[in-house]
Amino acid sequence: MRVLVTAASRHGATKEIGEAIGSELAGRGMSVTVSPVEEVRTVAGCDAVVLGSAIYLGRFLKPARQFAEREAEALRAVPVWMFSSGPIGRGDKPVGAADRKQGDEIAQSIGAREHRVFDGKLDRSKLGPLERAAVRAAKSPDGDFRDWDAIRAWAAGIAETLQHQRAG
Repeated sequence: MRVLVTAASRHGATKEIGEAIGSELAGRGMSVTVSPVEEVRTVAGCDAVVLGSAIYLGRFLKPARQFAEREAEALRAVPVWMFSSGPIGRGDKPVGAADRKQGDEIAQSIGAREHRVFDGKLDRSKLGPLERAAVRAAKSPDGDFRDWDAIRAWAAGIAETLQHQRAG
């Protein structure tokens, strides 16, 4: 089972989520390629795809949106899961509609089985001046809010689904 895990990441936190997903899938017997979405030319030859993007102001990053549009037909032909990362400091608060909207729309357009939103990471030292102003205005807290156990469990569920499909 050949699985492509690809993500758009501005400051590396979403890339790290993609790497963790890829590692979990590989540990469960999948042949995994993890690559930045900007470097993926085609999904041909993949048996499944996991597509992710950081969320900024409720939007997927442009490279992820362009990839989904360009590869829509091929993505509809294989099992696809999507993830977003970006909400921060939420803890047990439910993910808001703004954090899901565009990802859900893209998921529907490519026939993704699921769109999962994971909390993200904010390190102001990596931000540009406009980004720092935006997070200051939003009173966003610094910190790493990613739930690695939830990320690995989600990836394990994907592997189980793919293994069940292959066996069936």
